[in-house]
Amino acid sequence: RGKLIKLNRLRSAGAGQRGVSMENKKKRIFSGIQPSGELTLGSYMGAIKNWVALQEEYDCVYCIVDMHAITVRQVPGDLRRRALEQLAQYLACGLDPRKSILFIQSHVPQHAELSWVLSCYTQFGELSRMTQFKQKSQQHADNITSGLFTYPVLMAADILLYQTDLVPVGEDQRQHVELCRDIAQRFNGVYSDTFVLPEAFIQRVDQGARVMSLGNPLNKMSKSDPEGCVNLMDSPEVIQRKFKRAVTDSETCVRYDKENKPGVSNLLTIYSAATGKSLEEAQEIFAGQGYGVFKPAVGDAVIELLRPIREEAARLIKDKAHLESVYREGARRAGRVAQRTLDKVHRKVGFIAR
Repeated sequence: RGKLIKLNRLRSAGAGQRGVSMENKKKRIFSGIQPSGELTLGSYMGAIKNWVALQEEYDCVYCIVDMHAITVRQVPGDLRRRALEQLAQYLACGLDPRKSILFIQSHVPQHAELSWVLSCYTQFGELSRMTQFKQKSQQHADNITSGLFTYPVLMAADILLYQTDLVPVGEDQRQHVELCRDIAQRFNGVYSDTFVLPEAFIQRVDQGARVMSLGNPLNKMSKSDPEGCVNLMDSPEVIQRKFKRAVTDSETCVRYDKENKPGVSNLLTIYSAATGKSLEEAQEIFAGQGYGVFKPAVGDAVIELLRPIREEAARLIKDKAHLESVYREGARRAGRVAQRTLDKVHRKVGFIAR
């Protein structure tokens, strides 16, 4: 009887430990950026800077989504170079392969495998309603491929493979997360619970500055607008030139008024994010000063913000062996997680085990 009591106590303790473990389990985050161009100041302030903070609290999976990049024609050598440079910049920004899984999408074939299965559970009408497909098909009217049409399914596979809880996205990507949830719910409804239903994780304004184009402050800063965006690897001279040419207005007053002074408001947002000062403090600093003082000051703040990132990324890009070790280990870890999900999916749809 004494042994039985002792055994029951051990079982209770074990159950309690498992309960604590489940309660304290970190939620998983998945996000990725295409290596279809240079990483920009907008990418850093709006996404990567937040990723660095999130890896302390969440189980994070960060991906260089090179498979998405080829929905638009790429120069092969440039794509390979940019993928490596992007990894170096991820590391230089503070993403830690010991805390997060960092990998290159095409190195984990489960993404493509799950994408095909999920495409069989996605309706044509759902894809035809995707806002970004309509926009991109207008931009690339001479190359509207089926990949451009179906890439939201690949995005869903990216997310669902890792049983993702939260997906950090801007408002313009919320529609894709909603489609991902619809696909997952449809599959779960047919075959029982298989996928975690992810939620869009929209950063609050104070957590990530929405950086607009320096050339057209009504548009988001984009790598497709070379003169309107600042790249993480731009030299100080290039950064300063871009800020001196930034669009403002005919007034000379530095104040935040997003509706009537979008250019100045954008520069104040950038200055505030780069220096850690509030918008109110920034306006006080430049009160009574003209744009000839204001714009170079914003440029200087960005130069100092990006200097350590640029220098560390330049050092890392020369260390190909280290980068290779990071992306190989990241792919191994990602593949292990992804394969568990894919095995479950294959079994449920009726594929014979390999």
